[in-house]
Amino acid sequence: MGAGKVLNEVKPYLYMVLLMVGFSGMYIVSVASLRRGMSHFVIVVYRNFVATVLMTPFALIFERGVRPKMTPMIFLKVMGLVLLEPVLDQNMYYLGAKLTSAGFASALVNILPAVTFIMALLLRMEKLRLRSLHSQAKIFGTVCTVAGAVLMVLYHGPVVPFPWSPSAHHHASAAGAAAAAAASSQSGAAWLNGVAMVIGSCVCWAGFFILQSNTLQSYPAEISLAALICGLGTLASGAVALVAERRDMSVWVIGFDTRLFTVVYSGIVCSGVAFYVQGIVTRVRGPVFVTAFQPLCMIFTTIMGSTILKEETTMGSVIGAAIIVVGLYALIWGKSKDHIGGGGGKPGAGAAITELPLTSPPGANGKHALGCGHVAADVETPAAMTKCAY
Repeated sequence: MGAGKVLNEVKPYLYMVLLMVGFSGMYIVSVASLRRGMSHFVIVVYRNFVATVLMTPFALIFERGVRPKMTPMIFLKVMGLVLLEPVLDQNMYYLGAKLTSAGFASALVNILPAVTFIMALLLRMEKLRLRSLHSQAKIFGTVCTVAGAVLMVLYHGPVVPFPWSPSAHHHASAAGAAAAAAASSQSGAAWLNGVAMVIGSCVCWAGFFILQSNTLQSYPAEISLAALICGLGTLASGAVALVAERRDMSVWVIGFDTRLFTVVYSGIVCSGVAFYVQGIVTRVRGPVFVTAFQPLCMIFTTIMGSTILKEETTMGSVIGAAIIVVGLYALIWGKSKDHIGGGGGKPGAGAAITELPLTSPPGANGKHALGCGHVAADVETPAAMTKCAY
């Protein structure tokens, strides 16, 4: 029983770490394809189509008896999720990464937890107690995260050589010139547009997590919801792509090369599987917890980007990312009290929260019990949210 409890506690962390590894690979292969001329609009369409083909059979089989009835309100929420994630977030992120770099974009995305936390406050999903140390940690973490992002945007500095980078051994004397060239090339309008796109994608992604957590309260079927988002996202992003790429229909043609691998990998790992995993972890730990693992993705992407794509990382990005990480984990520590206090004082409630079944069984009233009864000790949860936290 003790081992089972530990396993249930570890599951959310393990799922998110593996998911960050998957996202890192997607960032690298996507930027490689974009630099070879592939349209980011087309990547989004094919990516969501692959995810739809993958997730639909699982939704029909595993959630046939537990899938709630679709109502107009739930459908509107699903359409909101489609607009935020497949249409806006994915297109804006791909364009931002193309205009900057895979490493820089993955580092700037670390503002996501702070953005999510701020949005949760504005929507009254969370209320701070200013005298609480955990609430003060959340505020400090949010400020640090924003400050680190601003530093990354405003300051470049010299290029940081990595031991595994060939330039560290053969072109050390040219490091200063390379840094100057990189800074000058990244200070133009294209680089600023890329930064704006990445920040915009973070806002959309945070809104997606908030709305997803709310939708799962009335539609607690993670696989079916993921299939719906990907399917409707394919149609919506396809309409956008047809308009955006109407002058050159050849962009839709992909062969057996990096482009095909990009859409298949992104669709399976980063849309289908990711939406499902994020859904079940969100119901257990909340949207801020889900977004708190982005620094791992930044580390993996920076390493792979410097080796595979030969990207250069500047001192400003390193310092800014370090500040973001400090703020991020201050925010995580502040949020840890929320989960510790879960269960509203009911015996056994905390253990129930950490269960992560593939399909949560319905309770006696026909509603899914996963995640219900979680009332944060450090966060004053409004009455409307006490049924199922987040």
